[in-house]
Amino acid sequence: MPLPSRLRPYVRRAVPAAALAVAFALLAWAVLARQGHPYPVDTRPHRWSVEHRPHGWASAARVVTHAGAGPFPYLAAALGGWLGGRVAGARTALTTALLALAALVAAQLGRTLLMLGLDRPRPPVADWAAHASGHAFPSGHTASAAMAAGLLSWGLLRALPGAPGRWSATLCVLVAVAVGLTRVYLGVHWPTDVLGGWLYAGCCLALALPALASWVRRRGQTETP
Repeated sequence: MPLPSRLRPYVRRAVPAAALAVAFALLAWAVLARQGHPYPVDTRPHRWSVEHRPHGWASAARVVTHAGAGPFPYLAAALGGWLGGRVAGARTALTTALLALAALVAAQLGRTLLMLGLDRPRPPVADWAAHASGHAFPSGHTASAAMAAGLLSWGLLRALPGAPGRWSATLCVLVAVAVGLTRVYLGVHWPTDVLGGWLYAGCCLALALPALASWVRRRGQTETP
């Protein structure tokens, strides 16, 4: 039986989020299947990182990794919301910034619950080159940076049409990827923790961005920029 036409856009929007959620669930199941013990795909990059970590590179990695913690993800999310909503007017820009910030906070709360529930241990403390706390899966810095990068990229693409927006969004994505990679390089996460963070953030963005775009579109019909 075909879907009613009014439901088809919602179904199309739900498909990416559902696919990412399934991928995350399968990865979480694989992690739990071994009670959190790492796979070879975890231990080999981890061992290489520990053995190839001169002081200068480790210091640079610590600088990059901080982009996924503290106020930076929240500022990026709010800026992305503001830029994305500005096309519909000043009031919509402010409200969209708050909504983007709320989306990040909600994602952070969900991730924290998942970390507590899955209870995966981190790599050995002796291998750490940065401070870390809490459980390992999914990686918090990775998920925060990816979520913030997605929200900021969305705003940049709307505010800067053409090449400037695309290049700016690409830079945001590269920073988010770099944050995830530094978590492995610094020895505080297994690669599958980072992959879990990316999948989780992707699922959250697949839900949040269409909702934000729909909000701005509706507001643009009633507010004069």
